[in-house]
Formats: sequence, structure tokens, C-alpha cells
Amino acid sequence: MPDKTIISKPNMHKAGFVNIVGNPNVGKSTLMNRLVGEKISIITSKSQTTRHRIKGIVNTDDYQIVFSDTPGVVKPSYKMQEYMLEFSKSALVDADIILYVTDVVENIEKNLDFIDKVNKSDIPVLLVINKIDLTTQEKLEALFDKWKSLIPRAEIFPLSATENFNVDNLYKRIVELLPEGEPFFPKDELTDLPSRFFVNEIIREKILQYYDKEVPYSVEVEVEEFKEDDKRINIMAVIYVERSSQKGIIIGSQGEALKKVGTQARLDIEAFFGKKVFLNLYVKVLKDWRNKDSELKNFGYANK
Repeated sequence: MPDKTIISKPNMHKAGFVNIVGNPNVGKSTLMNRLVGEKISIITSKSQTTRHRIKGIVNTDDYQIVFSDTPGVVKPSYKMQEYMLEFSKSALVDADIILYVTDVVENIEKNLDFIDKVNKSDIPVLLVINKIDLTTQEKLEALFDKWKSLIPRAEIFPLSATENFNVDNLYKRIVELLPEGEPFFPKDELTDLPSRFFVNEIIREKILQYYDKEVPYSVEVEVEEFKEDDKRINIMAVIYVERSSQKGIIIGSQGEALKKVGTQARLDIEAFFGKKVFLNLYVKVLKDWRNKDSELKNFGYANK
């Protein structure tokens, strides 16, 4: 967690939006969680884990930083990915600082058209070369030079989000670049998203971890009931899949696979909210939902 005891000038408050963009699997969500100091975005080894723009808010007396994690940039194969790409593109427009994340193993020229959009923006760009613990100094220097040629105006920060190496220096530079302004959100807020969203994401994270091939990418989760009192939260959630065969895989023999997902999700939800949780999971088939605008709007991928 970065040191947030950074002092601004007297009577000057800063506030701004820091939007995190880049290709899939470069560590955007890990970096976001490290910068915020809380687990806001789910993390798995699979690409396209993040599907929405997810805000994490850092508050001190002197500033407010609104970090925004975005889906990895992909060439869309179906409508859901089209919406995901729009989330990433919009992050280049409404930011005060663009945090472009790459790593030491990805193909640098994978999405040159998106890099071109970054170059056409007049927003300050901080370029993060993540996972430097996985490479040599010689290779890192070559990557540094290559990225400097691709995005000449970017300030480059080699770091390791998982090892928390050089994250503090990145954080300090973000604070320096923040514009003056009043906070956009109440100072006690960690995110602008509702509790149900994080329940959905935690359940989906477990599905991404426990199932292979296309199944986890065909899944969407929706909380149908969220009832909270002083002692516990009662949650009923539906796991939607695209085909009947996927429903059988999610449930597993005698319901064992679904039970495992439910148990692990419940433990994480309890840790997130700090109280006991009763979680009921159901599986339903919603044919070809990833290509239907109406369903995608219902799941929050576009304005209704």
C-alpha cells in the first residue's frame, strides 16, 4: 500500500480521475488494488477478468484520487466485448491522468490503434512497465526505449505490482499531477459502485478460477436478493450461462462444483463486508446473452 502521507500546499485541495488502461493480463487490476490499498477489482490469471469500469477512491485531507480500472483492450468477437472496448476508449477522454499499463512479456505492438488514441490525447500519460521481477536489466532497458518511441511524451515507471516495487514513486507522481479541485465523492467512500456489484464480481472470480475453457467467459452473475441486518447478509444470486451443457458443468456432479464456488465466494464476501453471509446460488440458461443488447444493458454494460 503506498504511503499516502503526502503534504500538499496549505489550503489547496487536489482531486482527479486516474484511468488505468492497457491490454489484458498485464496486471491492471493488481496495480489498481495496490494503489487503492483495498481489493476493489477481482484478479485471476485469465485474460478479460475485468469487464466493467471499476472505481476505487483514495481520500486524504489534501486530495482525492479516483482510480478507474478498465477491461483489457481486445478486438471484439461478440457484443459484450464491443461494450468492454468502449469502457476502455472512454477512459482516454474523461481522465485527468492516463495510467497505461504494459508488462515485460506482452506483444508491444498488439493494439497499435489504441496506442495511437493515447498519443492523440492531451492528457498526461504515466506508462507502467509491470512485472519487472520477471526480466533482466538489459531487456528492461530495451523495453524502455521501445515504449519511449511509441508514446514519446509518456513518463515511464518500471515496477512490480505484485512485489510492491516502485509503486510508491508512481503514486507520488500521480499526486503531483492531480489538478486542484474539490472532491467528486464523499470523503468516506471507497467506490461509487453498489454492494451487489462486488458480490457479483466475487462469485465470478471464483468461477474464473475453478472452470476452464469457454465456460467462465460465458457466465454472468446477478444478485436477485441482498438483505442486510446488523449481524448478517442474506444473498440470493443467479449464475447465467449460455447453454444447457454449461449449466451442468457449473453445477457439477451432485452439485459439488457449485457448492465449492459458493463456499469460497461466501468466505470472500464475508471478508469484504465484515459480517456473516448466507449465500444461495442458482444456475440458469440465458441463451446467447453475450450477443444481445437487451441482456447486456440489463447486466450494466451500457445505458438502459
